[in-house]
Order: sequence, then structure tokens, then C-alpha cells
Amino acid sequence: MSDVVTYNREGSIGVITVNYPPVNALSHGVRSGLVAALEQGQKDADAKVLLLVCEGRTFIAGADIREFGKPMQEPGLAAMIEQFENSNKPIVAAIHGTALGGGLETALGCHYRVAVSSAKVGLPEVKLGLLPGAGGTQRLPRLTGARKALEMITTGEFVNARDALDLGIVDAVEDGTDIRGVGLAYAQKIADENKPVRRVRDLTDRIEADKGSDVFGEFRANLEKKARGLFSPFKCVDAVEAAFNLPFEEGMKRERELFTECMESPQRAGLIHAFFAEREVSKVKGLPKDTPVREIKKVGVIGAGTMGGGIAMNFANAGIPVTIAEVKQDALDKGLAVIRRNYENTAKKGRITQAQVEERMSLISGTLTYDDFSDVDLVIEAVFESMDLKKKIFGQLDQTCKPGAILASNTSTLSIDEIAASTERPQDVIGLHFFSPANVMKLLEIVRGEKTSDEVKATAMDLAKRINKVGVMVGNCYGFVGNRMLHKRGAEAMALVNEGASPQQVDKVLTDLGFPMGQFAMSDLAGIDIGYSIRQERRKAGEDVPATWMDKLAEQGRLGQKTRAGVYKYEEGNRKPIPDPEVDRIIAEFRQEQGITPREVTDQEILERCMYVMVNEGAKILEEGIADRSLDIDITWIYGYGFPAYRGGPMFWADQIGLDVILGTVEQFYDDLGGEQWKPAGLLQELVSEGRKFGDL
Repeated sequence: MSDVVTYNREGSIGVITVNYPPVNALSHGVRSGLVAALEQGQKDADAKVLLLVCEGRTFIAGADIREFGKPMQEPGLAAMIEQFENSNKPIVAAIHGTALGGGLETALGCHYRVAVSSAKVGLPEVKLGLLPGAGGTQRLPRLTGARKALEMITTGEFVNARDALDLGIVDAVEDGTDIRGVGLAYAQKIADENKPVRRVRDLTDRIEADKGSDVFGEFRANLEKKARGLFSPFKCVDAVEAAFNLPFEEGMKRERELFTECMESPQRAGLIHAFFAEREVSKVKGLPKDTPVREIKKVGVIGAGTMGGGIAMNFANAGIPVTIAEVKQDALDKGLAVIRRNYENTAKKGRITQAQVEERMSLISGTLTYDDFSDVDLVIEAVFESMDLKKKIFGQLDQTCKPGAILASNTSTLSIDEIAASTERPQDVIGLHFFSPANVMKLLEIVRGEKTSDEVKATAMDLAKRINKVGVMVGNCYGFVGNRMLHKRGAEAMALVNEGASPQQVDKVLTDLGFPMGQFAMSDLAGIDIGYSIRQERRKAGEDVPATWMDKLAEQGRLGQKTRAGVYKYEEGNRKPIPDPEVDRIIAEFRQEQGITPREVTDQEILERCMYVMVNEGAKILEEGIADRSLDIDITWIYGYGFPAYRGGPMFWADQIGLDVILGTVEQFYDDLGGEQWKPAGLLQELVSEGRKFGDL
């Protein structure tokens, strides 16, 4: 028997124990050990019921990532689960921590399932471009019905133990942390009541109830909107549908065929890169693992606008009290009302309860004075992008906040070092760049200043996890990582329109690549005034920033979605962008003023100029040490700007295209168009000459 799986008997219960830290993943050793332990349990005449339980912090949490990409060694997972399901003795799975992917599939192969109340279950394979390939698509709907199985499998989201009980995924939920004790007690109950073997594969009530339902068509239609361009979610629907149309064995064969199709899809490589990159991004180069982390028990936010309110919600959601400061009472009241409305809307959708709305609102208070920040552990400034204003605020905070309090700016472009210089504690100043809407977007760009202490950096990374964000540590420069690259793409998109493209043509090329929205639709969402104020700030600083037709939009009050007119126009209550002839007129007028004769611009040119300029800038960002690794850039763009995860992020995408192809095109644009943005990055040239990729760095 494997040393990671053991068998022993306690009374009339045969106990199969998995002990393979850190997450009891289904390695070859675990699979073969489980088969051997099962055989021993079957032969043990004194064992009436078998119990599957795991040591450590979790039940089986899925496949062994150390075996990704390697040939599967026998026994395969599906075959192992089939042996458990075919046991002539009842098997109880005792679940704690998480039962994910193959872990949940293994539990579904057992005859009964008991969980502690803190446990979660899920089938997250879709996030790797796959589908559950060991019976998950065939067994889960036999317990939950079609709709919930489709929800879980096409999103990869987890379900908590109480919900799993309501859905029929588990048979009992117990409080406590002693999973072995919980499992033994439940297994003894099964033995005492002489319960029979109950195979999930044989359950038909939920299958018969949902046969002929239009739920599959409904899910496909929804996926066309929510998962446009993705391959595996649609294959997940096909696999679950097979459970309703085919006998179990045929359904298993169909699941395997569809799983193989997903394995062979080019999207899988990008999604797997994104999966591992998200795990790696929390490991900050040069930051020791044992760096102390400061306690954050109370937070202050300056600004009750869209961004400040969204930031405050993150802390309330995590149970951390937060105080919002505003200059005027009416602005504060309006901001608090918007927060409540956001929570109420979430409750109407059934995502939180009314009690949770009140609980979270009770954690949010308002003030008109910074004096109420005297005891906070962290203050986040979220005001207008004005360096003078930010320096004034930080000078005041320096006088008001207690020693050791972290002073953070939500600036999207301005120098953290210059802001920090307005205080006597630059070691406690850091950038925490949230993305709009801040209560929804997963990315937190954490900007280290030259003097930011390791303790503050470590605290910021830890805080990101606490408020359910993906934190990426970046260096200090104009625009940091995300916006620095975005501004290059934005300038190129603007130039393409100047030369003859339409805003909707540029946006369509980007959405066809997989972005949820194009450059100009995104400007409308963020607010045309944001970019305008940034350009004005740069002009004020003495930079030569040429006039644009978007300046004209801002000056005419066309500020985007919030005014129902920007680059596009919008109908009341609808965010769908509608091309506006008035904008065509403004663009034509601008071209005439600049002496530009419009030409035909191809989609391929738009793709290359918008994307390759980002890659070239990303290479410069790596060269300068603003980002430590290409994966930091990839995660920033996936979680902050909607870069399609199945393409792996801009730098991974560039590796797939071929850096030699990109460099050749960049050099051609530099010759044809000029401009610093097209000067080939030294790192890009170096990698091509050495035959290496960004992923090799």
C-alpha cells in the first residue's frame, strides 16, 4: 500500500486515510494507494462500512499540479472512482476544507457524504479550459438536477456545506473541526441503520424531472453573452446534457470525448498559464516570507464618490470597519446612499441576505473631518487625479494619523514617491490602485515607493487577500504597469481613428480578440473626463501632450456613460454603446483642423498597432524593473482590464504569436510611424536574438 494512504479499522468501520500534504491531491501515489486500501477494506470481514477521510487542512482538493502535462499512470481517476462506487460495502466520504475537481468526483463515487459546516465543494475545471473528466458531469446532475449542476460546472464556483446539503450533494453537515470524529460517527450511523450501498449513478429522479427541459438552450444563450469566445463552458453544457440523454456508461464515454476536445484546445494553455500565474503573483521578489504584517482593524477612505464608495465596500464585505471622509455633507450622504443601493441590488439578486446588507452598512460610517482617522490602521485616498491636492491631503494625514498607520493613494498614474515626500513617514506610504467598479474588479495594483518598507509591502499583499483581491506588486512610474500600457494602446487607437478608422472598428477588433469591451467603450465607462484630466495634468507639468478629438468631447460635456453621451451614445438604463453621427462629425472636423486626409485602415493593422505597442511597452516595463516578471503584467491585464484569460495575458500571448514576428512588425512601425512608443525595447531584441521568450525570464 502507498505510504500516503493507509487502512485501519475502528470497531466496525474500516478507515481509509489520505495524508499527502499540502492538499491531498490525487497523485499517482494517492490513486494507487486508494485502490489498495479499498481492496483491503473489502476483504476485512469485520468492517461493515468504509470511511474515506483526509488528514491535514482539507479533503482531496483536486488533481496533483505536479503531474500536469504528464501521461496519466494507471489507475486513472475515473477507473478508481468506479471501483469505489462498485464497492459491496457502503463508503462514506467525510469532507472538510475543500472537495474540488477530482476530489468532489471521488466523493460522488462514494455512497454517502458528510461534511463539516466550514467545508466547500466545487468542480473548477472550466477555469483551466477543461471540464470534469471523471464522472462529475454525469453524477452531479443526478443529485442536483440540471440547472444547479450547469451553474456549478460552467462557472467553476464553489458551494458551501449548507448549500451542498440543500442541493443533495452531501447527506449531512455537522459543526466542529474533528473531521475524523464526524466521519466515524456518521459511518457508525450508516452501519447501525444497516443502510445499503447507494450509487449516485443509479439515481434517476432528477434526471427524469429535467428531461426535455429548455435549460440547456437557456445556458448556451447565456454563455454566448458571458463566456463569448470561450471553448470549455459550452463543452460543459454538452457533457451535462449527455447525462439526461444517454445511459450512464454512454454518458461517461461522451464526457471523456468532450474532455479530450478541451485538452486539445489552444485555450487550455492560456488558462493554465493564468491559473499558475495567479498563484505565483503573491510571491514578491526580494520580500522575505517571514516579513511581519501589520494589523489592519480599522480603515479610513477619503472620497465618497464611485471609487471611494466601492473601496469602502471591500472592507465592509471583509468585516473591517471603515470610515469615509468627504468635504460636504450632501456628497457624503449621496455616497453612503449609493453604497446602500448597491448592497440592496445585490440582495435582490439573492447573493446576500437583507441581514448582511444591514451588517455591512453598520460597518461603514461617514465624517467631514480627518480627526476621525486618528485611530485607523490604514487610510486610502481616493480623490481627483491632482498631485497638488493629493500632496495637501497626505500632509494633513501625516499630522493626524497615529504612528505606524499606512497612508495609501488610489492614484492610477501619479508618482507615489512625490506623494510620499509630502509626509514625514515615506516608509509608510504605498499605492493601492483599485479598479472600477472597485467592489467588483479583482485586481489591486500595489505600488511600492522608493522608501516603502517591507512591512508595509507585506501588509498590502496580505490585505489584498483579506478583501478578496488579486494583489500585484509593481514599481513606481507614470501609469505603473496597467495604465502605462493602456495609455500606449489608447494613443495608438486615437491615432488610428485620426488616420481613418472609426471608434467602433477599433473596438470591434479588440472585442473579437476577446476583450469584454473596446478602447473607446472603456473610456466611456471610466468617464471621458478621467483621461482629459490626466492629459491636462501632464500639460500643466510641462509635457507636450497634443490636443485630441476626445478633448473636444470632454469640453462639450460628453463624459461617457454617466452623461449618456461620450464616444458613443446610450439609452436610459442601457449600457450598450450606440454609434453617434455627432461624434463622426467631431472627428471629421478634427481631421480637417489637423490637415489629415482619412485613409482605409485594415483590422489587421488595428490589431498589430493596438496590441504590439502594449507588448513593446511591457518589455520596457520588465527591462526597467517596474514589473518583476512577465506574469505580473499578465495578471494585471487579466484581472484589471479584461484581457481574455484563455489567451494568458499580453506577454504570454506575445510568446504564442512569436517574439520574432512582433519585433519585426515593431521595427517596421518604428521606421514608418516613428515615435518613442515604437522604439523596439532592448529586452525584446535581446530575447529574439537569444531565441527565448518572456516566460523564460
